Amino acid sequence: MEAFKFEESHPKVQAILKKLNNGFKMGLYLWLKLPMAAFSGMRVGKVTPHFAEVLLPYQWRSQNPFRSIYFAAQCAAAELSTGLLVLTAMESAPRISMLVIAFESNFYKKADQTLTFRCEQGPEIIQAIEKAVNTGEGVTFTAISKGILPSGEIASEMKVTWSVKIKSSH
Repeated sequence: MEAFKFEESHPKVQAILKKLNNGFKMGLYLWLKLPMAAFSGMRVGKVTPHFAEVLLPYQWRSQNPFRSIYFAAQCAAAELSTGLLVLTAMESAPRISMLVIAFESNFYKKADQTLTFRCEQGPEIIQAIEKAVNTGEGVTFTAISKGILPSGEIASEMKVTWSVKIKSSH
């Protein structure tokens, strides 16, 4: 069997990127599959095989009593930004299961404006998916997403540890 190699130009990869970058389709997907994310006003900014951005506005649906974005909303946006890269990397692979197995968060600045959660580890995630497919073994990796204020300052940083493996055939 030939080894699996991610190809950015693969039709399935291009199709998923088109869907992920379509504001209407992603908004509908969030309402149907991740309603908490949709309710908080979260939206996908941009997804490529190299990075993913998720925007989380500061508004009454995402705030805490201290006039900043609630930590759980920030964690959800960070997880989504890493998960979009996992979805992209596994789109042309055999059936893969994915699961968050650990999560670490750090908060540095008050999040009282829209945050852009950005994960730039697409190439590392692609390597992990290729390894899982080619070895048949489960692979774990940690993806980092940073919540960035409009000023460019980092308000928060999340480390999301994923486990990926080929789904069993039975």
